[in-house]
Amino acid sequence: MRAAIDQLRQTRENLIKCFEKHEKNRLIIPDGYKNNLLWNFAHCIVTQQILCYKMSNNKMVISDDFVELFKKGTSPSDSSLLPVKIEQIKDLALMTIDRLDRDYQEGIFRDYVPYKTSYGVELNNIDDAIIFNNIHEGLHLGYMMAMVKSL
Repeated sequence: MRAAIDQLRQTRENLIKCFEKHEKNRLIIPDGYKNNLLWNFAHCIVTQQILCYKMSNNKMVISDDFVELFKKGTSPSDSSLLPVKIEQIKDLALMTIDRLDRDYQEGIFRDYVPYKTSYGVELNNIDDAIIFNNIHEGLHLGYMMAMVKSL
């Protein structure tokens, strides 16, 4: 899993770079899209926490309020997104990966509630979750890169 966690960290660094480069446009929803840069960035953090922590019956690092803003099915058109602190999201982006790395090494992910993703992938353990999460975050990084071209 070392390689998968390292790849996840690199993807998060790429998400941060993309977000920082275009931060002034973070709330714009380009034509043809349903969300914006801020939502995609924060959604990656929320999904990783749900897939890795919640589904393994461990406490998530992020708050339930943060989850409610950026979980699957939410929309950035919700005015409650405005008070979200940009620095908080950037800090969480790497801190949650450092924590995942440490918690994985400590073996806290013993139980896992099997889950079939909307992508059609069955997750049966933490290794499945980390690997799938990398796919998910790469997808959202791609969305962000495409959005930037539409701005």
